[in-house]
Amino acid sequence: MLLKPSEINLSDSHVMAIVNVTPDSFYASSRNHSLEECRQSVERAVAEGATIVDIGGYSSRPGAADVSLEEEWSRVRIGLEAVKSIDRGVVVSIDTFRSAIVERAFSEYGEFIANDISAGEQDEAMASIVARCDIPYVAMHMRGDCSTMQSLTDYKGGVVADVKEYLLRRCEELQQRGIKRQNLIIDPGFGFAKTIEQNFELFRGMDSLRELGYPILVGVSRKSMIYKSLGITPEESLPGSLALAWEALRGGNAILRVHDVAQTVQVLRLANIYNKRL
Repeated sequence: MLLKPSEINLSDSHVMAIVNVTPDSFYASSRNHSLEECRQSVERAVAEGATIVDIGGYSSRPGAADVSLEEEWSRVRIGLEAVKSIDRGVVVSIDTFRSAIVERAFSEYGEFIANDISAGEQDEAMASIVARCDIPYVAMHMRGDCSTMQSLTDYKGGVVADVKEYLLRRCEELQQRGIKRQNLIIDPGFGFAKTIEQNFELFRGMDSLRELGYPILVGVSRKSMIYKSLGITPEESLPGSLALAWEALRGGNAILRVHDVAQTVQVLRLANIYNKRL
């Protein structure tokens, strides 16, 4: 059962479960290939405490292969059908940079969160479509595309200042295009056009990003900034993912986009207890 995003407070902390309907996502255990696999993944995520499910039909890992619009839509539709089939309510997010995917999903399924890794830069129609649908929109910082982003890591003003300036300017532009301020969520884009060292510098600068006044989505689960720093594999990186989840929550509210829902929900519950005692 799909909930409207307005039925939860997106400024609070939430666990967003990753449900990839892709054959090539960097973390193999997150891949789903059929409606039944998706349904089981969504059912498990909601049972473990996820309040948002993020459906992706296009892998954004560095060097990922291009996917046609129709193929992406067929994958996203599997994910949406899987969410519709479960009994318990959950908010859906769709991880896409294509306005046509947003438009089709809204027409067939109603309200959701549009999660755009390009902040509308890769599809000029995105802002107007999101504004017309009047839905929450995640604007993420990145440079280039999946094939070029890791060569675009020169931040002349420093990664924190440059990312903050970009998100401030881009959110103002999106509002000028009709997206309501209260519908905007920002994502620093950990792992996108950033070195490992820059990822940690940006993570330490989260308080500066919070000054912009938008809810923040944090996506670091099992990413290379963790497993490459520790000399391990993505499969071995759960403890590191939970450590960074704790730090993100300790600094303030955040939407945590994760592969491991049950463990992250425990971190969120402890962070809520901890923060209330401060």
